[in-house]
Amino acid sequence: MADLTSTHERYLSTRPARAGLTTTVLYRWLSWLVPAMVVLLWEAAARAGLIAPQVLPAPSRVLATAANMAQNGELFVHLGVSLLRAAAGFAIGGIIGLALGVVVGFSPLAQAIIDRSVQMVRAIPFLAMLPLVIVWFGVGETAKIFLVALAVLFPIYINTMLGIRQIDPKLMELAKVVGMSRSATVRRIILPGAMPSILTGVRYALAHAWLALVIAETLATTKGIGFLAMDAREFLNTNVIVLTVIIYAIIGVVADTLVRLLEGHFLSWHANYANSNKGAHK
Repeated sequence: MADLTSTHERYLSTRPARAGLTTTVLYRWLSWLVPAMVVLLWEAAARAGLIAPQVLPAPSRVLATAANMAQNGELFVHLGVSLLRAAAGFAIGGIIGLALGVVVGFSPLAQAIIDRSVQMVRAIPFLAMLPLVIVWFGVGETAKIFLVALAVLFPIYINTMLGIRQIDPKLMELAKVVGMSRSATVRRIILPGAMPSILTGVRYALAHAWLALVIAETLATTKGIGFLAMDAREFLNTNVIVLTVIIYAIIGVVADTLVRLLEGHFLSWHANYANSNKGAHK
């Protein structure tokens, strides 16, 4: 009888966690419901003639175009070039932004020296930088990677700095009381506490990277998703134009999913992120 009671108590203790996990999985499925319905309505409206093919082709036509371009290899060439540019720019801008954010976050002197200049550059409209970037680097790959790196730098810098600055002072005081070393404080308190903000910066930076790449790939290039869209515009090929838009959307979803996986790894100690990550694997 005692064993039966113990088993029942364990079931009751795990039931809220199971219910929460089930709800999380359900919400994740629901998050795909609206996009799926939009695509179905779009297809139905296009087939019924409510939307002109020259304005917005049916998803089935766009998919057929993608299949043809994939079959002859053209799609993968443009996609590969764009991914390499985005990855190189993201790595450079991310490393610089993270380093500056850490330095400024820890040092008020560094903030006085660095932050004002970074904020002034951030305030410059992105398109206004294009003529100067062309003068500096020409229209080759260096200019394109520089534009992506510049777009990535600011979100990561700001969120890293704020994440470090927003650490609870009571935790810092506790570290001093227990005699924790500086390196241990950084490793066990500051970095875990700042990680949610840093990863938020990474998510914003990924979006900015693709926005910058669209602009960068209009600069005298013959390869890349941005070039593919501009070339299709010249010939009024709406199938390809819509395809490039969908590709950007898919890349954005994939990138966001990767960041969520990073959140599940680095923030496993946080209950909210841990539950979210469990739901993502169902």
